Amino acid sequence: QVLVVESGGGMVQAGDSLTLTCTASGFTFGDHQMGWFRQAPGKEREGVACINWSGQYTHYADFAKGRFTITKDNDKKTLYLEMNSLQPEDTGRYICAAEVGYGGSWYACRGTDFSTWGQGTQVTVSS
Repeated sequence: QVLVVESGGGMVQAGDSLTLTCTASGFTFGDHQMGWFRQAPGKEREGVACINWSGQYTHYADFAKGRFTITKDNDKKTLYLEMNSLQPEDTGRYICAAEVGYGGSWYACRGTDFSTWGQGTQVTVSS
């Protein structure tokens, strides 16, 4: 069974940090591009950060640049999102996604280009 499971969310204050984890199973993690997306209540899902199959190349949304870091450990079949200087507007459900292949899904970082999704982990940032 192809599965990605997120963890690490929580309630923090503005300025705090969190690291999210996405653990994969049921597929060859090293062959997959990965991404973090988020959705806030009443808002559309948006891309946060994506990474290519090897972990060498990354793409960040403008709001994530300089604050968030996406990394991929193919040996551990795990994806990470380190988030620093969190702000209330970062509140939302953070969802991990995977897409097989060596193409450019990571570069566009669009949800429509990813086919395997987790349930997400909630991040709430208070001011």
